[in-house]
Formats: sequence, structure tokens, C-alpha cells
Amino acid sequence: MEIRKIVIFGATGNVGSYLTLYAKDFFEKENIRLEKAESDVRYEIIASGRRRTTVFEEYDIPYISADLSRTEDIDRLPTENIFAVMLLSASIPSYMKQYDGRKYVESIILGGFNVLEYCRKCRANRILFTQTVFDQAEYSHSKILKGDDPQNFSYTGDHALYVIAKNSVLEMMEHYALEYGLKRFVFRLPTIYGYSPNHFYLKDGELRKRPVYQMIELAMKGEPLEIWGDPNYAKDMVHVYDLAQMMCKGVITDVDGGFYNVGTGKPVTLEEQVRTIAEVFAPEKGPSEIIYCPEKESNGGFLMDISNAAEDLGYSPLYDCRALFEDFKKEMRIQRFASLRASDTE
Repeated sequence: MEIRKIVIFGATGNVGSYLTLYAKDFFEKENIRLEKAESDVRYEIIASGRRRTTVFEEYDIPYISADLSRTEDIDRLPTENIFAVMLLSASIPSYMKQYDGRKYVESIILGGFNVLEYCRKCRANRILFTQTVFDQAEYSHSKILKGDDPQNFSYTGDHALYVIAKNSVLEMMEHYALEYGLKRFVFRLPTIYGYSPNHFYLKDGELRKRPVYQMIELAMKGEPLEIWGDPNYAKDMVHVYDLAQMMCKGVITDVDGGFYNVGTGKPVTLEEQVRTIAEVFAPEKGPSEIIYCPEKESNGGFLMDISNAAEDLGYSPLYDCRALFEDFKKEMRIQRFASLRASDTE
């Protein structure tokens, strides 16, 4: 029996926690399929993050606490039968109380190097890495981004060093691909939607509530909701489980890797988003009134081409706008990962 272990680095992050949960179910089903096909391959997942937690115990998922910038922590990880690693670990701007570029260098560049060395020593087959859409942020929001579009980002602002650090890992991955044959799958992420018990983020050190949660709270009270700018403006809204689907399929595909933009192929207009929130979170008295505010500026998002993900990975997104917010509503009730999110912006 060939055991193929998948290590998920960054399992305690908001995206990583849902990815880990999804991967558990995905690979259990894959193992059943392989067993029926009389294959001698079986998959196992191992979760890892910086935090000490027992949250994964109830899902019977092995968890190892490790700071990827510390080689002594890396040395505690298993080395036998490692087939793939998923690398999501990173300090991110929205959780940084006070700007400190060193955190990007340590968590992303040094952490990325240590993970690549881990892959080399374990003779892992592939690495799956989450890249930021900010590496293409200077393109017009009307452009449909393709996976192989050249980088186009700003060297100024609070996201600049974050993007540079992520790009540095891409360069190191290219070296490990050519020198050691490590397959690399790069997933470029726009905003990924998955409910978080922590509704806040940091902007220039100031704590702010995320707009989507502001709108949900108003909808739950039946208070008016505003649509700012052009109500027909559309962007990709990707549920975390669709990202997880794409990454898990990246583990089992036979292709040698590539760059994949994470999206849905079905852009959501501002009007659809706001009306869906009003309906899903409506109180008994009925949904909120919708008020149009064309004079107010709204922030843009990106449209992502997913054709190569569909072709290479068999990716087919399952969550439309309504399914996305219905899942938000369910997770709000059960507060599955509340213990992990308590200190995100502290």
C-alpha cells in the first residue's frame, strides 16, 4: 500500500482551517474511490500551524504546531511518505497591528525556503502555494485576469513588501522545480469568502469592521442596505470550499503544475450581492429596503479566468452567491472556529 501524505501549512488561518476540514472529507472520499478501483494508493492529511490548538481533534485530523521560520520546528514534522504540501502560512497586512516588514520576510520568504527544503529532503512530489492577486493589482478591474498574465503590482503602499515576499517564493519554487523536479501549483487568490467569527481587520493599525459583516448585521435587523456606485459592477466571489476543491484536485491531478487564478467564472454584481444578503439574513418582518447610492465610491474586485483550472484540475465551482451566504449563516450559528480567530487582530 502506497501512503501519500499531504501536509497543510497554515491550517489555523481562516482559509486554512476550512481547507483542512474540506481536505479531510475530500481525501476520505478519494480513498473510497481508490479502494473500489483496487488501487494501492491512499491519502492522509496532516495539519500544521503556529498556534497551539485542539480544534482539529474532533475531526480526527493530526495537528502539529510549527513556526515555519524556525528550523527546529520543521525538524519535528514527519518525513516519511510526504507526497504534497499546501503552503498557506503568511503574515498578512489586514492582521498587522503595526507595519513590520520583517514579519513578511520571516513568515513568507524564510518560511517558504524552509518548506521547500522540507520538500526536497522528503522528496515530496509537489507543492501547492497560495499567491496574492495583489501581484496583478495594477491591471484595470475591467480586465479578466489570466493565470499567465505578467505581474503588475505597485512597489509602494502597505501591501508592497507582502507581494514582493510572495513573489520571492515563486522564484525559489522555480529553482526547486528545475533543480529537484518539485512540481509546483500556484493559486492566485482574490478575496476568499468564508465566515470568520472575527469580523474585523486592520488598516494602517486601525481596527475596522469588514463591510460584508456590516451589511449582514444591518440585514439581520431589517435596516436599509445601500448599493454604492454602479449596481451592475461585477466581481468574482469565491467561497472558501471552491478554493479548497481546486487545491485538493491539484494534489491528485497528473499534470506537472501551473498558475491558476481562483475564481468562479460567474461574476456577481453588486446588486445581486446586496439583494442576496438582504434575503438570506432577513428578519421575520421582511428583507431590508435597497437604496441606490451612485454618488458613493465602491471598491473594486477582479474577474478571474479559470479555464486552465477546469482543464488541468477538473475544477467546477459549486457555490453561487446564495449558497455562499447560506453557508455564512450556518457557520454563524455553530461558530466552528471561534477559538482560532480570537487573536487574529490583536
